[in-house]
Amino acid sequence: MPLSPRDLAGCLLQVGAVRLQPLDPFTWASGLKSPIYCDNRQLLGFPEVRDQIVEALAASAAALKPTLVTGAATAGVPWAAMVADRLKLPMAYVRPTPKNHGMGRQVEGPLAKGHRAVLIEDLISTGMSSLKCADALRAEGAEVPAVLALFSYGLPQAEAAFGSAGIDLAVLSSFEALSAEAEARGILDGAGSSALKAWRSDTVAWSQAHGGA
Repeated sequence: MPLSPRDLAGCLLQVGAVRLQPLDPFTWASGLKSPIYCDNRQLLGFPEVRDQIVEALAASAAALKPTLVTGAATAGVPWAAMVADRLKLPMAYVRPTPKNHGMGRQVEGPLAKGHRAVLIEDLISTGMSSLKCADALRAEGAEVPAVLALFSYGLPQAEAAFGSAGIDLAVLSSFEALSAEAEARGILDGAGSSALKAWRSDTVAWSQAHGGA
C-alpha cells in the first residue's frame, strides 16, 4: 500500500523525528523561535519505514524521467543514494557551497552537464538551501525539473521561492497532514493547532512575539 501523507506524519511523530512544543518553542540556528522541530535523520534507523519512504520517493522520481539522482548535503544524501540504487541511476550530491580545497567542487559525483537531475531533500523550510543546490546543478549544465522532499513546513516564502525559480516541489508529507495526525493522536489540542497555524502564516512575527529573532 502506498505511503500516504498522514501515514508518514504518523511515523514522524512516532519515532520522534518531529516534535511539537507550542508552549516551549525551539530556537532554530537562525535565532527564530518555532513551535515545531523536525529531524528526519531519525527515520534512517527504522528499516520498514525507511523502505516505504524510498519506494515513495523512487516512484515520484521515476515519473520525472531523470537521468541523475542528486541529494542535498547532508540529510538528503542517504535518501538520494537509496533512490538511485532503486532506480539503477547514477547519483551525485550537492554541497551548500563549493569546497575551499582540492578540486573546489560543489557537485560531487558524475558531471551533471546534460543530465535531467532530480534533487532529493529531507526537509523544506524556506526552500533557499534547496534552491542553492538546484542553482549549482544548473550552473553545471543540468536540467532540474523538481525537488522531492520527505516533509515541508509549507511556509509561504518557500512556495514563492520555488515558483520564482521555476522548479516544482513535491513532498511526501505536509504541515496539514502532520497537524491533523497530531490532533488525532491527542498530541495537539485546539490551542496548539492554532499556534502552529499562526506560526506558519508569519514565522518572523510569531518568533518575535515569543522572544526570538
